Amino acid sequence: MIDPRQFLAALFAAATTAAQPAHCLPLFLPPAPNAGRIIVIGAGKAAAAMARVVELHYPHSDISGLVVTRYGHQVPCEKIRVVQAAHPVPDQAGMQAAQEILSLVANLTSEDVVLCLISGGGSALLALPAGDITLAQKQEINRALLISGATISEMNCVRKHLSAIKGGRLALAVGPAQLHTLLISDVPGDDPATIASGPTLADATTRQQALAICAKYEIALPATVLAWLESEQAETPKPSAEGVANPFAHHHTHVIASSQQALQAAARLAQQSGLHPYILSDSVEGEARDVALVHAALVQQTLRTDGNEFCPFKRPCLLLSGGETTVTVDGQGRGGRNSEFLLALAIALNGAPQVFSIACDTDGIDGSENNAGAICGPETLQRASALGLNASAHLANNDAYGFFAALGDLVITGPSLTNVNDFRAILIL
Repeated sequence: MIDPRQFLAALFAAATTAAQPAHCLPLFLPPAPNAGRIIVIGAGKAAAAMARVVELHYPHSDISGLVVTRYGHQVPCEKIRVVQAAHPVPDQAGMQAAQEILSLVANLTSEDVVLCLISGGGSALLALPAGDITLAQKQEINRALLISGATISEMNCVRKHLSAIKGGRLALAVGPAQLHTLLISDVPGDDPATIASGPTLADATTRQQALAICAKYEIALPATVLAWLESEQAETPKPSAEGVANPFAHHHTHVIASSQQALQAAARLAQQSGLHPYILSDSVEGEARDVALVHAALVQQTLRTDGNEFCPFKRPCLLLSGGETTVTVDGQGRGGRNSEFLLALAIALNGAPQVFSIACDTDGIDGSENNAGAICGPETLQRASALGLNASAHLANNDAYGFFAALGDLVITGPSLTNVNDFRAILIL
């Protein structure tokens, strides 16, 4: 017999292991240069772990560089400097690291190889305001975007047009050197130009779109920021037009790990355990509580039509999904989008028998708290009621963290040193 909670935790572990740099990065590393140097730059929650893999892969090469990662995500490196900075709201350490990275790639030659190691979180960690924009202004806009309900693509569109390094600007600074960008994707659809706001990728979005996004979510813009976005200087480097030389032509880009890979690893473990796994999607977006209602409807349909030829899923089964949901914060709680999804799911299922669920962020941090997510089962609401917890009130207050903490059902793993976004698994026995 499967212990549902232990099994769900094992699925999450399998998913994060599949996206570890040690597993997925070596296959994409280029040959060592004959004469030039290897300059390693990068940003993200997995950047330090990726840098260490690079060092081990080229033991006899001339390697140097700098990567910036989130506080608590450091991995010791011998040749590559690791800087820790703030996420999701940038700080002075991240801004200084971005400036140093630009300096490192100046004056390189065509013999040099630049490895740019990018993973989720890199957008906040590479914080270099453009023009006369201040770090404090970028911080305030970032905070407003984070609670607005904007999608990751929308947030990164704004971030690109306020940055002196993102949206392709870093690639232009590399000059004639050979540039290899290796990415661990934390965005639905795995668009390289969206991951960490695409510092080395041509940007198809526009400053007008950035302005429209700010207007859509009622993000107040200081006069300095507004003036910048209204100027042509704010426009990011674009894919080459017809008859124009492409400045990105000699660059190489690979997505080395993604949500789909993580979900497939969990699906394989489910198969080995005698379950029928179904990957619903690796790119789910939308409000976490709304996404929960859709997942709950699929579960309820399966329970009602079990044995029917038109039953959507054959039991015992596992429903898997990834992507990146959002939370519009109206309450005062300590939310987290995965915990909020799970609380909304528990309310919608209302104690449905033989149904157990886990929802976690693969970086080990759900929002800004110390948990990756949480686990729930058919008894969750009953246990909560016995403790005097009102599930609906906690959801209205965006306090899924407090709800699951009181039940002892938080999943706490610490930093995973990778990031392929949300992981959701619903076990129907």
